[in-house]
Amino acid sequence: MFAQKNRLKNEKDIKTTFSKGKSVYDSVCGIKWRQNGLEGSRFAVVIGTKVHKSAVKRNRYRRQYREMLKELLPEFKLRADVLLLVSKKVLETTPAERKEKLGAVLKKAGIL
Repeated sequence: MFAQKNRLKNEKDIKTTFSKGKSVYDSVCGIKWRQNGLEGSRFAVVIGTKVHKSAVKRNRYRRQYREMLKELLPEFKLRADVLLLVSKKVLETTPAERKEKLGAVLKKAGIL
């Protein structure tokens, strides 16, 4: 679980990041991000029902991605609001592949 300061929960902030943020995508996941000017980065993981109909499975992937982001947090160069968008191809990957793809997307965006 993220610390309170690392959670992007306000709907207004999420919508602003989604509409005005920069984006980087991969086959498995993508991010929308924008600098926030705060003390730290904030995150939200978005997994829609198109990925899997079962809320239990969507929440499992959400928890896994949050844990990966938590591990990568000390390496962040920028302070940004980050929306992690997950595609249906996540069902075909292993946790190691997911972590590798996430790291690649964050590096491509210049966040890591």
